[in-house]
Amino acid sequence: MDAFKELVKSNRSCRRFDNTFALDTQTLTELVELARYTASAANNQPLKYIISCSREQNEKIFSCLTWAAYLKEWKGPEPGEQPTGYIVILGDTTISNNFWCDHGIAAQTMLLGARARGLAGCMFAAINIKKLKTLLGIGDHLEVKLVIALGKPVEQACIDDVDEGGDIRYFRDENQVHHVPKRKLEDLILNAW
Repeated sequence: MDAFKELVKSNRSCRRFDNTFALDTQTLTELVELARYTASAANNQPLKYIISCSREQNEKIFSCLTWAAYLKEWKGPEPGEQPTGYIVILGDTTISNNFWCDHGIAAQTMLLGARARGLAGCMFAAINIKKLKTLLGIGDHLEVKLVIALGKPVEQACIDDVDEGGDIRYFRDENQVHHVPKRKLEDLILNAW
């Protein structure tokens, strides 16, 4: 259990990547395969995926994402630190009109798979969906649910306990270490019988 706990703890949202490290379609496909094995409400399996590791397509996807809302002065990674791969998670409305939490389960599984490979990623729901659908030619029967940006991390992140004031906003310190405050375990469990 300790190894899995460390994998989960290391799975922080990464927003700066080594742009010289090229992801390939095989790696992205293997991450989607992990998602294929996850739970799905009523076993409908309505999720579909677009994978991208080409610079041209990546630039299109990048232009549709909003990066790190708490870091007000930072508008996203510079060109040398942008992701080298993306997985767009879509809900196919010809299969189901309710995707429940399937896309969250799939995304987390793919991110854990990426961390197990020494990669990192960031899950996005802050997406210009109309623009993304136009740029990628996504049909009307497909709903954009999430985008996962992936690559080799150059960002160091750590978990901190939430301070006495209860501030949960992540931040970067003077050394550019990304700090992620987490509530204490004793503050989460209301009852234990």
